[in-house]
Amino acid sequence: MEYDVTMGHIYFVRHGESEWNVADRICGQSDIPLTARGHEQAMETGRRIEEMGIKVDMILSSPLLRARETARHIAEMTGVQMRIEERLTEQNFGIWEGTSPRRSPEFERAKSCFICSYGRGESMLRLAQRIYNLLDECMADRNRTYLLVAHNGIARVVRSYFEDMTNEEYASYSVKNCEVVEFGLEQDC
Repeated sequence: MEYDVTMGHIYFVRHGESEWNVADRICGQSDIPLTARGHEQAMETGRRIEEMGIKVDMILSSPLLRARETARHIAEMTGVQMRIEERLTEQNFGIWEGTSPRRSPEFERAKSCFICSYGRGESMLRLAQRIYNLLDECMADRNRTYLLVAHNGIARVVRSYFEDMTNEEYASYSVKNCEVVEFGLEQDC
């Protein structure tokens, strides 16, 4: 993949492999650590960002350990300042947190209801509100490039901010652990 290294872009990186990724459990806001492989993936991602010539002004990270540690490794490898951004916290999946498998038919059906809070969790609409507010702030300064380090649920919302998606496309969109995804800030929203 070729990257546009001009200013005014958002790059997204999903955290490295976590212990619950390996166990095929739904993480949500549960604060689960990276595996040794996850730490290695994060350091490699920092090296790749440098090698690809991606210029980032600020790394914004979810406060959850798996994303925070990924962002820390990337910041160390690139020399870019990192800041914790609470709004990048993964969606609270309520009664589904810690359950397995992550792609169970029941959980997939539950995710299709965007106003459901999963018992004691957070609806996708509330999640989108906080992520869209953050992205609006990032877009207001078109001279800066941000790297967001967060979670798969956040990746779906970020993509939906930049592109129209059907419910099915939204639910099935996924970013691999430590994959670098670029989103342009060209369109007016």
